[in-house]
Amino acid sequence: RQPDWPNAFQSVGFPLWDPAFEPRLPEKIEQFLGDGSPPIVFVPGSANAQAGEFFRVAAEVCRHLRVRAVFATRFPAQLPDVLPPGVIHADFVPFSLLLPRAKALVHHGGIGSSAQALATATPQLIMPMAYDQLDNAERLRRLGVADYLSPRRFIADRVEARLEKLLARTDVDQRCKELAERCDGAASLDQAAAAIERLVRLRETPRPGRVGAP
Repeated sequence: RQPDWPNAFQSVGFPLWDPAFEPRLPEKIEQFLGDGSPPIVFVPGSANAQAGEFFRVAAEVCRHLRVRAVFATRFPAQLPDVLPPGVIHADFVPFSLLLPRAKALVHHGGIGSSAQALATATPQLIMPMAYDQLDNAERLRRLGVADYLSPRRFIADRVEARLEKLLARTDVDQRCKELAERCDGAASLDQAAAAIERLVRLRETPRPGRVGAP
């Protein structure tokens, strides 16, 4: 809550959206996760069809750091022709199932991805491009759970350095865990519904000098 917000404003939390209709990950992803160390997840945004440079840098980072990774995109044509060893492509994977088993999330700073990473205590490296993404990235940095690079500075050596620093900081890990405990999407929906019901009852209560409900 900010000091200049209306007095009647009520914060109910963040209703996480994650279409994890299946109770398990796809078999390909499940097998990949079970075959080695936790991967870094690279995702440029679900609607981003121009992420060729993002994935080129991601592949270079994976080769240099020798880390496993999941490249998530619905547009596989923008992926490198040959993925580095230990890197797998996925069209879509519910973050609520994938991120708890990941080392970090590298993404565009969309509010949905940011919130899922918060809820799963996952460190974040962000390349914000437009809309609310830069604001989200700066707020997450201030919360102590993320760092970010502009698209012009999103080059392999800088991404590597930021990732290594982010993953080596014990305070980042601790802060991620603290904030994850405050994320409860189901409770947020319940609180929002309760607030709406209170508002309806208030509107239906007759006031002095008035006849009936408004």
